[in-house]
Amino acid sequence: MRSESDAILQAKHQDPFSYLGLHEGKGKWHFRTFLPAAAEVWLFCGENWVKLEKQKGVFSWSGKTRPPAPCRLRICGEGEAIETFDPYTFPSTIGELERHLFGEGRLNLAYRMLGAHPMAVEGISGTRFAVWAPNAERVSVVGNFNAWDGRIHPMRLHPANGLWEIFLPGVQAGELYKFELRNRHGAIQTKTDPYGFAFEERPGTASRVCSPEPYAWQDREWMEKRRHHDWLGLPMNIYEIHAGSWKLGPDGTHMNYRELARSLIPYVLEMGYTHVELMPISEHPLDESWGYQTTGYFGITSRYGTPEDFRSFVDACHRSGIGVILDWVPAHFPKDVYALARFDGTALYEHEDPRLGEHQDWGTYIFNYGRNEVRNFLISNAHFWLAECHIDGLRVDAVASMLYLDYSRKEGQWLPNRYGGRENLDAIEFLKALNIMVHDEFPGAVTIAEESTSWPMVSRPVHLGGLGFSMKWNMGWMNDTLSYMKHDPIHRRFHHDQLTFGQIYSYTENFVLPFSHDEVVHGKKSLLDKMPGDSWRRFANLRLLHAYQMTYPGKKLNFMGNEFGQGREWNVKSQLDWHLLELAPHQGIRMLVKDLNHLYASQPALHEQDFSGSGFSWIDCHDAEQSVLSYRRIAKDGRFLIVVLNFTPVGRKGYRIGVPEKGHYKEIFNSDSQYYGGSNMGNSLGLESEPLSWMGEKHSVCLTVPPLACVIFEN
Repeated sequence: MRSESDAILQAKHQDPFSYLGLHEGKGKWHFRTFLPAAAEVWLFCGENWVKLEKQKGVFSWSGKTRPPAPCRLRICGEGEAIETFDPYTFPSTIGELERHLFGEGRLNLAYRMLGAHPMAVEGISGTRFAVWAPNAERVSVVGNFNAWDGRIHPMRLHPANGLWEIFLPGVQAGELYKFELRNRHGAIQTKTDPYGFAFEERPGTASRVCSPEPYAWQDREWMEKRRHHDWLGLPMNIYEIHAGSWKLGPDGTHMNYRELARSLIPYVLEMGYTHVELMPISEHPLDESWGYQTTGYFGITSRYGTPEDFRSFVDACHRSGIGVILDWVPAHFPKDVYALARFDGTALYEHEDPRLGEHQDWGTYIFNYGRNEVRNFLISNAHFWLAECHIDGLRVDAVASMLYLDYSRKEGQWLPNRYGGRENLDAIEFLKALNIMVHDEFPGAVTIAEESTSWPMVSRPVHLGGLGFSMKWNMGWMNDTLSYMKHDPIHRRFHHDQLTFGQIYSYTENFVLPFSHDEVVHGKKSLLDKMPGDSWRRFANLRLLHAYQMTYPGKKLNFMGNEFGQGREWNVKSQLDWHLLELAPHQGIRMLVKDLNHLYASQPALHEQDFSGSGFSWIDCHDAEQSVLSYRRIAKDGRFLIVVLNFTPVGRKGYRIGVPEKGHYKEIFNSDSQYYGGSNMGNSLGLESEPLSWMGEKHSVCLTVPPLACVIFEN
């Protein structure tokens, strides 16, 4: 029969806290500690130090007088002695209510219970470690502080909840650590902390204990204003960036978050964007995954600095009036053995059955949204980014893959729900709970779904039967528009419906119009290279595309480089081709986008009623033969702008359109301006209306429509 000391020595003891530490029995006090590398260990008994007896690495003492707890030790090694406190004489620091709420999936602050938290217990400084691993036989904390030896610090188990915890005195911020788990088959794996706040820089994978000092935020004015701001009727023009490849530092390496703020914020302000959207910055192993293969959901990637550096970035954005949106990935996670995959030897965060638990296309696992603790993990992660990092919104990646059980699967490769349908009922309930939490606890923060199907009411409130997102990417508009623009202008008249069809469904959701990173990678070409024709026509088409996006109903998103006509596909390993701005056509694109951005923000007609049919009215959507569109954008007070777009390289003189009011119409924007690289054809003197009925209006104007251009008029 194996003795308890042998079980400790072999790291197989079922309940190390019942054997190690201080215990009373048979009229005496007994103390034990396992320190295999120590030569001598002394115990402080209140008035003097007592030398402990050693047997197989276990040092023990028995006596009638109870030593002070937590027990103080003097550990002697090779020529040195240190004083510390025994971890097994500290009480549990996780309350029953916290454990209960976590088990029910209702602990939004789970990240304050789990993970590594520097704190003082019984007046002693150290770090409390906690992890969820209900199917492990043993979990230990390992790090430099114990020579990465899993035998030394096995944790206390709360069996009803599957939570393990231990307080290690003396372990402070900056220490690297992992959890060593022994599963029920006897196999041992070392895992990073699912709730770790920081990690060592790749290729290392250890978690890092973070400082307990709170960040001194200076964005109170922004946060208070956000609580009351009506984002529905305000301009939202998002600049999507990848933090590591927007621009590199002078030495060719990644910029720190603080350096990024110093370069990016002035540029965003100059260009007139309202928000920055960061591609995922949760910790991930490979740059090439762009952050979408997340291994540390609570860990701000160390590629670009510390968590404090990142908070400084957000703080600086807010103090400059710029919102920050984070790309967030709750749809799947990678199979890296050191992270979430089969965390305690079982399918803990994922499904056991690959028909439910694996994304075949991406080689990743799917979260088990029906499990309370998994749902709690993700919702508390969203809470963490919003509460602890002051993020203004979450763009939720790959929502379509979450909603459908048969997503990218053939018949026989998926399991129906309990009603026989293809809808993922657990994922639906998770998304609803997520959105309720965000909108209840963080007024003014937004959630944006990347959802590419016709799923109804994605951006409608949960209490009305929707999923509860603030907005949804308009993938249909994006695909139709880019498909149309790729056609040679001579053929566009046959595809006119690709520009007009979107108005049929435009107000069924709160839409964002995205030209994102996904459209400029994997052989899809840059926006500029998608455009047909010679060099002049390609740039004119791109100017027209930007103007069409900015005048069409919906909030806006553009990926970095779109704003100056990046010439090649985005490459995560290098910065944007900023040198192109030395060339007049690219500088022209940048000036055009800058002017459009500021026009969009300053003209209520272009943003106040993005999600209502009252903000848009066709003037003429039927001129397919000449590939010309004209429409009005209308503000809440009735003021309007007239937008005319010519999708052919043939200028149209004497082009008549109906207008709702008489008077003078001033041309306030022309994408064919010479300042942008155009031919400078237009209506510089403006237009005078005529009392000639046209297109159902009592008045009309006769204008010049430049080639491959957009003109905007104000009455």
